[in-house]
Order: sequence, then structure tokens, then C-alpha cells
Amino acid sequence: MLSNAMLWPMIAHAALVFLLYWLLSKRRFAAVHSGSAQAAQFRENRQEPLESLLVHNNLRNQFELPVLFHAVCLALYISTADNWATVALAWIFVLSRYAHSYIHITSNRLRHRRPLFIIGFVSLVGMWTWLAIWLALA
Repeated sequence: MLSNAMLWPMIAHAALVFLLYWLLSKRRFAAVHSGSAQAAQFRENRQEPLESLLVHNNLRNQFELPVLFHAVCLALYISTADNWATVALAWIFVLSRYAHSYIHITSNRLRHRRPLFIIGFVSLVGMWTWLAIWLALA
């Protein structure tokens, strides 16, 4: 067990989510202010303005695969299966999410986004695989 090292990547991912919420709010406010959207359309959010659509989509992504990330981080921590390799994999996952988010909310180029997604996916599979091995051998 590495003290609290496994918790820091989780905090870093939460910081990304908070940043994206702030950016979404900022872009929605700008859309309303410029007249390209009306505040009432966010009540049911049936149509996201183009100015905030990519941020909105990326924010939704942070509650898909990252849910498994937070679950495995906590499971590794609680079971004392965390080690420097799993912490490194956790940081790789988080850094890939930051880079993926940056590309998603700027150029949105799939040929750049996809490899970053795969890097995060593979690191997450590695963390779950190690947890399974640790539990099987315990």
C-alpha cells in the first residue's frame, strides 16, 4: 500500500470535471449573452448551442469510462493492491483524459482523440487486471 498515492489521480480527474463544468457554464453564458441561445433552452436541455456542444459532450464522457476508473482506484486502495505500477497507470489514465478533453473541446479531431482514448482504456484494463490477479492470489 502506498499511503494516499492512489487517491491523487482521482482528485486530478475530479479537477478536470470541475474545470469542464466551469467552461460549460462560461460558454453557455456567452451563447446567451451573444443571442445565439436563450437561457430557457437549458431548462430541459433539448438543444445545446454550438458554442458549448463540444464541452457538453466531453463532460458526459467524464461519467462513462471514468466511473470504472474511480471504482478500481478505490478497490485497489481498500484492498491494499495498489503499488507504483497501478499508481502510474492511474496517472496515465488521467493524463490521457486531460489530453482527450483538450482535443475534444478544441479541434475535435478523431484521429488525435482516439489514440488518447485507447491509451486511457488500456491503462484502465491494466488496473482492473492487476486487481483481479491480486484478489485471485490473496
